[in-house]
Amino acid sequence: MTDRVVVAAAVYDRGRLLAARRSAPADIAGRWELPGGKLEAGESAEGGLLRELREELGVEAEILNRIPGEWPLNSGYVLRVWTARLVSGEPQPLEDHDALRWLSPDETDTVDWLDQDRPAVAEAARQLRRASGAFRPESGADEQGTERGESSV
Repeated sequence: MTDRVVVAAAVYDRGRLLAARRSAPADIAGRWELPGGKLEAGESAEGGLLRELREELGVEAEILNRIPGEWPLNSGYVLRVWTARLVSGEPQPLEDHDALRWLSPDETDTVDWLDQDRPAVAEAARQLRRASGAFRPESGADEQGTERGESSV
C-alpha cells in the first residue's frame, strides 16, 4: 500500500483509556482522539508511536499490540492504532491538544471522538473490559475521567 501512515495509541493506565482533545486545526479542534501522529521517513510504526507519545504527552509507554484494521484519513493517509501501557511520566497536553481525560471502558462514549478513531476506541474499550484484572485501578484510585490541567491522573 502506498498510503502514508499516521500512528495512534490507545494508552492504558489503571484500567482507563487516555483521550486527547485536539486544539487544531480549526475543523477538528475540540474533538477527541487517540494521541499519535505521522511517521517520519524511515521510521518504524512502533518507534514513531513512542516518539509521538514523548513529544505530545511527555510520557514513556510500552507498545502492546496492534488493533486490527486501518482507517482512511485526508490526503492519502491511513490511521493505524496500537494499544500501549503507560510506563512513566504524567501525561500533559504538550502538542496539538488542550486537554486530556482518562476514561473507564464504560465512559468512552462521553466524549466526541474523531470519526476515524471510533472503531479503535471501541476495540480498546473491549480489551480493557476483558483484561479487567490486569488493568484494574488500585483501590482508592480516582476512576472518573477528569479534564487535565486542573487535576492529576
